Formats: sequence, C-alpha cells, structure tokens
Amino acid sequence: MWNIPNLLTSFRILLIPVFLIVFYLPYEHASALAALIFVLAAITDALDGWVARKLDQMTKFGAFFDPVADKIMVAAALIVVVEDFSSLWITVPALIIISRELIVSALREWMAEIGKRATVAVSSLGKLKTVAQMVALTGLLWQANNAIIVLATIALYVSAILTLWSMYVYMDSAWKDLTDDNAP
Repeated sequence: MWNIPNLLTSFRILLIPVFLIVFYLPYEHASALAALIFVLAAITDALDGWVARKLDQMTKFGAFFDPVADKIMVAAALIVVVEDFSSLWITVPALIIISRELIVSALREWMAEIGKRATVAVSSLGKLKTVAQMVALTGLLWQANNAIIVLATIALYVSAILTLWSMYVYMDSAWKDLTDDNAP
C-alpha cells in the first residue's frame, strides 16, 4: 500500500494544515509561501497519477484517496481565498466550483451503486478544469500584484465555466439512468 504514488498523495494531505498555517502567518511573504505550498501540492497531484501508471503501482487506496486529497486541498484554498478577498466576485465562482464537486461526487457514487461508474469517469475536460483551478488559486493566493490578481480572477471564472461544462457533460452521460424510475 505504501508505494510512491500513495506516499505522494499522503504528503499532499499533510500539506493542507501546513498550507493553512502558513497562509495565516503574520509574515509579509506568507501568501507567496502558501501559494508555493499549493503549487507543490498540485505538482504531487499530477505526479502521483503519472508515477502510478508508469510504475504500475495503482491501488484501490490510491484510486480512492487521490481525488479526496485533491478536493480537500482545492476546497481549503477556495475557502481561504474567499475569506481573504471577501468579495462576491470571488465567492460566486468558488461556490460554483465547490457545488460542482459535491454534485459530481454524489453522481459518481450513485452511478457506481448501479454498476455504471465508467459513465462518469474523469475526462480530459475535467483535467483541463483542474489546471484552470490550480492556476487561478495560485495567483489568488500569491497576490503578487494587481495584474496577477486580475489574471487569476479571470482564470477562476474560466475554471467555473469549465466546471459547469464538465458537470453538464457528466450529468448528460448519466441522465438516462437518473431519470429511469425502473433503474436499481
């Protein structure tokens, strides 16, 4: 169970409290350091899947824990960004992103219960959404200057649009099963 990909995923989970503590430190460069920790977590997210496939080290634990680690890290970053900016312009796309994650997670769980989990498997659109989220959140955490904040906010809206689009694709794929009252 404790192979390299699972260790990377576990490391990402351990980074979450470190990320939060660093973000709230009364230190001039705390937000930049928190952004760096977030980038490190994003790199481990990309790396653990690649290593698992490359070294043929895929496990049930990793298949479950990896998306959980990702969702917790993104939710933590969204929460601190929403709290830090205290702006409707940041809160609305953050709520869209978090809501989508809850809806799609519930949809995947339900589809797995009826034996159709592959219908809502992670797609390339979902991966593109994740990249947009990581770019947006890194910039909003870093807050290097106004240009970075504006670009990161635009990326957050792109991410929210991709979030809605990917949710639509997943819902559309499952729609027949969701509306069939004779389904198990």
